[in-house]
Amino acid sequence: MQSIVQKIKKAGLTGRGGACFPTADKWLMVKKARGEKKYIVCNASEGEPGIKKDKYLLEKKIDHVIDGILIAIDYLEAEKAYIYLNPAYYEKFGKNLEKTIGTLPIEVFKKQHKAGYIGGEESSALNHIEGKRIEPRLRPPFPTTSGLLGFPTLINNVETFYDVSLIAANEYQGKRFYTINGDCLYGGVYELPESWTIAEVLKKTDNYPDFDFFVQVGGDASGVVLNARQMNQPAGGGGSITIHSCLKHNPVGLMRYWTNFFYNESCGQCTPCREGLHRIKEEMEKKELNWQMIARLLDNLEDTSFCGLGCSVKTPFSSYVNNVLKKSGIKINLPLDQKKCLCECF
Repeated sequence: MQSIVQKIKKAGLTGRGGACFPTADKWLMVKKARGEKKYIVCNASEGEPGIKKDKYLLEKKIDHVIDGILIAIDYLEAEKAYIYLNPAYYEKFGKNLEKTIGTLPIEVFKKQHKAGYIGGEESSALNHIEGKRIEPRLRPPFPTTSGLLGFPTLINNVETFYDVSLIAANEYQGKRFYTINGDCLYGGVYELPESWTIAEVLKKTDNYPDFDFFVQVGGDASGVVLNARQMNQPAGGGGSITIHSCLKHNPVGLMRYWTNFFYNESCGQCTPCREGLHRIKEEMEKKELNWQMIARLLDNLEDTSFCGLGCSVKTPFSSYVNNVLKKSGIKINLPLDQKKCLCECF
């Protein structure tokens, strides 16, 4: 009889939080780690804008999620599990969750508003649960060997535990959840094959545009931007696809949105992120934009930031410039001199 980890490995399941790390490997790391106690955290912080799949699962599939957590508790002989829930979801689903959990060794932990986006980073979540400053930890050691209260800890996304439940019941079909947003008629959350391309997902859901468009996949802040000729690849990451009409969107407005999001969500722990985002925000608010300065600041953030937030700020900017402004061949609502300067700087 196959163990649950063997079944997870055979299914090829990877984490659904965005990093796509092999789930079986992470479970084995925690299993083999030495520690008097072991803990589990179901990360339901879902702070990346544009991703709503965990919300859907908490509302529609909570029994499967709880079952997946219990399977992990049993396999790891864990002391306890926490569901790390963002404040909006706590208000909406907290009572039902606690009722469903009953006397099970699972606690619902309400993420504070002040924790923000960075509070969803796994080591920041551990600090939050421990009552410490909500900021990322220096790694190594990794949570799999030294996590909550210094004990080995398994941290997985809501959707990962949902999939584990299906795998244990031999019901897993290699599907995942996609969130579709933006300039489309039928936005929402859909469960479709993980192997499908962006084009296949959009066509199956009747959301493939009949106008000039580009998409941002993996989240509306840190996600990569792709043009209409790049749709034959999987969405990956957090499974979100946001459609932008080339005619309707405002290039500078979109970049200001990204900037403001990262500026507001930075924990301020490291100087490159704290000061770099402050400077980028200052530049983006000017009438005459210094794209060379902005590009240099983004490079510095990518190279020197302490955690994934600062390192990911450059991704939407550079992919937008390189995949849309340079390659799309579509008229974009941006003065030619600014477009030329942007293309030269990235």
